[in-house]
Amino acid sequence: MRTTLTIPEDLLERLRLAAAEQHRSMADLVRQMLEEGVKTHRPRPRSLGIGASGFKDTARRIAEERPEPRSWR
Repeated sequence: MRTTLTIPEDLLERLRLAAAEQHRSMADLVRQMLEEGVKTHRPRPRSLGIGASGFKDTARRIAEERPEPRSWR
């Protein structure tokens, strides 16, 4: 599969130099670097942070504070 990347000139020049020093193609070097980067990636669990109140003492506070009952009508 092919894809197109937009790379800043300074990064592209460093990539060219690294590929030349290692006697490899730029495509091969980019594939290796992407593989290494993805290998260490760990997606964040989707359930963390949902409903975060911003308070660190929520468990203690809920035991001390009782919400006012709302009318069911």
